[in-house]
Amino acid sequence: MNIIKPGTPVGLCSDHAGFELKNIIAGYLESKGIPTRDFGTFSDESCDYPDFAHPCALAVEAGEVYPAIALCGTGNGIGMTLNKHRGIRAALCWLPELAHFARAHNDANVLVLPARFIAPEVALQTVDTFLDTDFEGGRHIRRIEKMTNW
Repeated sequence: MNIIKPGTPVGLCSDHAGFELKNIIAGYLESKGIPTRDFGTFSDESCDYPDFAHPCALAVEAGEVYPAIALCGTGNGIGMTLNKHRGIRAALCWLPELAHFARAHNDANVLVLPARFIAPEVALQTVDTFLDTDFEGGRHIRRIEKMTNW
């Protein structure tokens, strides 16, 4: 099973530090027949991640993309920005196991990758795990409700 919604692209966004890895991920997803929508940045020129994170988060909340993948140097800044949005549960993951639990236990809808601290091969494995893991529900639902209804 996977969380891809037919006809809905996966959102992508990054700053300059994540630009190269974002393009690798985009190519990988497209090679698997998974459409993407890139919110930028579109070069490795220095830029500010909020400029790309906010539009991506709004598109996830509106159902225009689902899920999304976001990258910056450490993953912290872009993840913090994404999580300012009420409907976003962005999870910073650098191993496939972390992505599994972010989906299974936290129903994460944005995978955040630390572009300067993850090898492309591990990043692609992490993406696959994130996309292939369903939310378990059950006892985790009340925790999600406590996050979103604060």
